Amino acid sequence: MADKNKNNMTVNEAGRKGGEATSESHGKEFYQEIGKKGGEATSESHGKEFYQEIGKKGGEATSDSHDKEFYQEIGSKGGRARAEQDGEDGKMSLEEAGRKGGERSRGGNRN
Repeated sequence: MADKNKNNMTVNEAGRKGGEATSESHGKEFYQEIGKKGGEATSESHGKEFYQEIGKKGGEATSDSHDKEFYQEIGSKGGRARAEQDGEDGKMSLEEAGRKGGERSRGGNRN
C-alpha cells in the first residue's frame, strides 16, 4: 500500500503535468485562439459595467501597490514609444492626425 500512495499525485501536480503536456503538443496559435474565444465569450456574457468595474479594481490595486516613481517610469516609456510611433520629432504624423480628427468629427472618442 505504501507504493500506491507514492504514485498518487496532488491535483496541483496533475494540473501542472497536464499543462506541460498541452504546451508541448500545441503552439502559440492554439493559445491565441482559445484566448480569443474566451474573451469573446466573456464579452458576450458581461456588459460594459463589468469591464468598468474590473478596470477600476485593477487600477486601484495597482495604485495601492506602486509609488510615484512607477507611474513616472511607465509614463516615460509611453512617451518614448509614442515619439517613435509619431516620428523622430515627436510630432503626430499627418495620417494619425487625420484619423483622430475623423474619429472626433463622427462622434468617436472625444477625449
